[in-house]
Formats: sequence, C-alpha cells, structure tokens
Amino acid sequence: MTRRPLDIAIVGAGWAGLAAAVHACQDGHHVTLFEAARTLGGRARSLPATLPDGRPVMLDNGQHILIGAYTETLRLMRLVGLAPRDVLLDLPLTLQFPDGTGLHLPNWPTPLDALGGILGARGWTWADKWSLICAATRWQRQGFTCEAGLSVAELCQTVSTRVTADVIEPLCVSALNTPVAQADAQVFLRVLRDALFGVAGGSHLLLPRTDLGTLFPAAAADWVQQRGAQLHLGTRVAQLAPSGGNTWQVNGQSFDAVILANSAENAALALTKSFSSTIKYIANEMQAWVSTVSALRFEAIATVYAWAPTARLPQPMLALRSNAAHPAQFVFDRGQLGGPQGLLAFVVSASQSDRATLQAQVLQQAEDQLQLDLQTVQTIVEKRATFACVPHLLRPGSRIAPGLLACGDYVAGPYPATLEGAVRSGVAAAVLANTDMMTDHA
Repeated sequence: MTRRPLDIAIVGAGWAGLAAAVHACQDGHHVTLFEAARTLGGRARSLPATLPDGRPVMLDNGQHILIGAYTETLRLMRLVGLAPRDVLLDLPLTLQFPDGTGLHLPNWPTPLDALGGILGARGWTWADKWSLICAATRWQRQGFTCEAGLSVAELCQTVSTRVTADVIEPLCVSALNTPVAQADAQVFLRVLRDALFGVAGGSHLLLPRTDLGTLFPAAAADWVQQRGAQLHLGTRVAQLAPSGGNTWQVNGQSFDAVILANSAENAALALTKSFSSTIKYIANEMQAWVSTVSALRFEAIATVYAWAPTARLPQPMLALRSNAAHPAQFVFDRGQLGGPQGLLAFVVSASQSDRATLQAQVLQQAEDQLQLDLQTVQTIVEKRATFACVPHLLRPGSRIAPGLLACGDYVAGPYPATLEGAVRSGVAAAVLANTDMMTDHA
C-alpha cells in the first residue's frame, strides 16, 4: 500500500531532534522543527567567548567525547555529508595521567587492543593487571550481563584499588556521569561490551576537532532543509494538543505526529500544560509519562575553560587525579583539537560545587598536577546535564500517546546519557512515528 508522506513536528533541534529529522526526511516525510533557542545543538552546542588576550573563540557548553562504538552517530554524520576523519581526531583509548601512568591501548584489532593495553599499563603491578584481566574475562563469559541492582563498585569488587582508580572510576563517571558507588553496573557493562568487544575500533576515542555546533547539528540542519524541512529557531511551542482524527496541533498548525526532542523538564512541562485540553484517556497516558520523568534525578557537568599562551599537554586528553579538592577528572588540549594554542578544557562530571569554588579548585589542580599557571576563560555548568544512571532506574518510553513521541538521551534505551544515546533515540522515535501511522491507517 502506498502511503502519503506524514507531516511531522519535532520540538527541539538538539542531537536527538536532528537525528529524528534526518531519518524522517530520508523516509520522505514533511518535517517542521521548532527550537526555542537561536542556536542548534541543545545540550551539545557551541557558544562564543573571548580569550584573556582579547581574541574571539568558540567554546562548547561541555567537552564531549565520542568513541568508535558510536555507530549510529557516525552513520548519520556520513549521511549528512560529514567525513568523521575530518572532524574527529581518532586515537586508541588512552586513560593516562600527567605522570605517564595508566592505560593506553595499542592500535590492534578488537579485543587484542584491550589485552595489550592492560599488559602494558604503566604504574600497575602484575596483580593489578591480572585483577582486570580476570574481571573482564568473567564479564565476557557472562555475556556482559549481571545481577539486576548491582552498582559498578559492587561489580568491580575483585578489581584492584589502583585499577579501579585509574580505569573503572574515570570510565564510569565519563560514560554514566554517576559515581561508581551509585552507578548501574548493567549499563556500564553494555558500554564496555560495545567499546571493547564490539565493532573494530569501538574503543577508539573520537575527539571533536571543531566546535559541537559544526560537528553535526549545522550539517544535519542544512541537509534536512535541502529536503524541504522547515526550521524555526527562536520559536517556543506555546500550544500542544490533539486535534481529532489522530492529529496534533502545535502552535495552531496540524501534524500527523509530534516528536518531543527537547529536555526532559521542558517536555514534561509542555505535556502538563496540555492536560486540560486533552481527552481523558490520552491525558492519562501523558500524565503517566510525566510521572516517570519526574522521578528521574539529574546530575551536573561543569567545564572550566582556562588559558595560558604557551600551555600544551603531552597529548590531546589526559586523565587527572580527582578528589574533593581537585574535582576535574579530565583535561583536553583544545589547541591540539583545532582551537587556539594554550586553551584547555577541564571536565568535572557529577559536579556539585558552586561555580566560583569549582573554578578556583580547577585552577589550583592545574598548578598542582600540570604545573600550569592558567587564567580562566569561562566556566560552564550544565545543572541538568544527564540523568543519574542508577540501578533499577525506570526511564520514560519513546511513545507517550498515539502520534505523540519523545526522544532524548534520557528516554529508555541501552545507553546512558551520551550523544549516541540521544541520536539512537531520535532515530527510534522517527521509526515509531512512521509505524504508528501505518498501524492507525491499516
């Protein structure tokens, strides 16, 4: 049966919304994107700033890492005309500290790269290495699954203290943005499986060579607009309601389906405002979805940008020794990633301190651990950057009500709050919108 193209509204032009738009346009549907901000990218966007010497610079609202296992993100990049090798620096997985200790995987086939990295790790005893090899072998033998409710700390009880500090804790906080004592072991194992035992090069770090707005959002927006999509920046959705005949009204315009691709908080707020104008059974479904969202707990991520004219790290990314006084877990040399010489980005996952305290602590950490005297450029705190990825977490589904869907890194899926999770969720919502309409009109 030949079906007419659908009119699909997507609320939010972050990575999830743009992924949904790309997939819907590829299926031949008519797409209209509404974005409240005047910039693309959502919580992975670029913004202008000024260096202490007066030069303009583009920063990101958070320093993001991609890995080779992010197959859907890389596929969509290629689809919209980006060559990942041009916009991403491809490096074997490295979790090394300023003194050279830590893990560095060789550029070998999967999973030999992981074994070679463990055996060659500097600063580890043979007992340290053996503890991780035994744990990884056990996880692989169990199919990278574990008992429900386990934390990452409980999962890794047999791993040595040194390996936990050098590898488990940095990986967990960077991928799940949740401390090991609270983080969901099953989600952690899924990330490890895909990175270390999945596709070839899955463990590779892919570090953006450009600002996040250029990395995917701008190219995706151009691609969908070339295929007839309408993009409305600086446009808030003030009205969302069903309009009969399985259609929805968005700001007075009728659509066959609506995909909420904005933040969890804003999606829940938009639905709450619509309860009174919605028939009871649909309102009940919307209320159930909002209740699930309301139970999520969110964590902050802070990025402290600092600069010195001659600052340069021995490699583009270093792990840092993190504690209460030294909160940053990683530092990135933006000068080696296409930015100005001397600009460093310090990342504090699961951040809890206020901006001024955090900034002062990071500058002191740079002096103590890197022997660098830096000036602050800008400190960016995303207070609701990711959901806390804890055991037994119930995440909201993609389907809210007939013809009404949601996508974002917080929506139910196998990945934690990552760019890959957001992109996969966007594609899944576009697929579901198409499937729902086929079912309704069968």
